[in-house]
Amino acid sequence: MRNTMVLLAAVSTVLFTGCDDRGSEAAGERAGITDTTSTFIDAPTQVPRDALPKEQAPSAEAGVTVTGVRIGRQPGYDRVVYDLGGLGTPGWTVRYADRAVQDGSGKVIDVAGQSILEVQITGSAYPFDSGVEPYSGPDPATDPVAPGIAGVYRTAVYEGTTQSFIGVNADRPPFTVSTLSNPTRLVIDIAT
Repeated sequence: MRNTMVLLAAVSTVLFTGCDDRGSEAAGERAGITDTTSTFIDAPTQVPRDALPKEQAPSAEAGVTVTGVRIGRQPGYDRVVYDLGGLGTPGWTVRYADRAVQDGSGKVIDVAGQSILEVQITGSAYPFDSGVEPYSGPDPATDPVAPGIAGVYRTAVYEGTTQSFIGVNADRPPFTVSTLSNPTRLVIDIAT
């Protein structure tokens, strides 16, 4: 019981520090995190068990824009979170790819790691349509606390889909995909 209370207090402190919009950059510096990464990201889930492609349709009114990319570590898996602004709930197609090929241009993107996980966020909107400031952080986004993730690359929108690639430092490990709300997030957990 005491350990549970200590854990809840620690998680609450991290969450409240990271959720303050006023001076969020300074709050992140005090907590030892940046605006793109964090050791604790949202609630833990079960360890992923399969590497099969995952797909779900967006809500009918979806028009989301990626506003942030965060990377973290939990026992048994590394987590990538795409923060989303705009309307509705995103859909997704997430699967392993032999190479990273950018939608629209066909340009091959050099992605570090042993495997490439392609992330397509459906129900996406261009920032000028969603009225949301898009992600402008590092490309690739990285965090040494999550050694299974070599990097998260690009968040380009093309024809209603945001495409991104996750470089994974293992041979196609199991993964899960889910959404969280308030605020809206797409979450990808990759087994370590």
